[in-house]
Amino acid sequence: MTGINTNSGLGVTTSAATSTSSTTTNTQNLGQADFLTLMTAQMTHQDPTQPMTNGDFLSQMAQFGTVNGIQGLQTSFDNFAASMTSNQTLQASNLVGRSVLAPSNQGLLSAGGAIKGSIDLSGSSPDVTVKIIDPSTGSVIRNIDLGSQSAGTVPFVWDGNTNAGNPASPGVYQVQTESMLNGYNTTLTPNIESQVESVSVGSGTQGMQVNLTGLGSINFSQVKQIL
Repeated sequence: MTGINTNSGLGVTTSAATSTSSTTTNTQNLGQADFLTLMTAQMTHQDPTQPMTNGDFLSQMAQFGTVNGIQGLQTSFDNFAASMTSNQTLQASNLVGRSVLAPSNQGLLSAGGAIKGSIDLSGSSPDVTVKIIDPSTGSVIRNIDLGSQSAGTVPFVWDGNTNAGNPASPGVYQVQTESMLNGYNTTLTPNIESQVESVSVGSGTQGMQVNLTGLGSINFSQVKQIL
């Protein structure tokens, strides 16, 4: 008798453990059917002297609907984000070898080339100037006087020559723009034309990166114009 009872007990214990383990695993994900089952059980076993009101049931259903809606929205958003990333990657890959216009305080002067860019003026200015600065010495090697300009986009070109008329050495130069706005001398960040060397897909919040020849990388969203 003792042996039979022990074996029977072991069988029940094993079954209960298996059932508990299975229940624990299954209850990690509750769906609409599970919710309705729980609600039916709640209605069946509620206190007859204090039954749940219609408002209580509606509140629970609304809460479950909200959770389902948020989960569905999250899934849709993840799919949309993945699609956008794929689309941006395709667009950015087409930029390799092309020139773009993006905000920068530096420009790359190639041998026999020029540095091109533009300035976005928020208002008219009686005096707009572009200064080319040698980063190794900090000295201004060329002043480009654009004169009086109205509000809008003002293009400029540095032909690569210094104020003395001598060709500057190829390399990276600082580009500083100044304008008189509302009576104040204002420094603005110019848009510099640069060539795209490569693109890379960042992780997290870094996003798509466009690598410019000689100037490093910028975010894809900073590109103002594809030339």
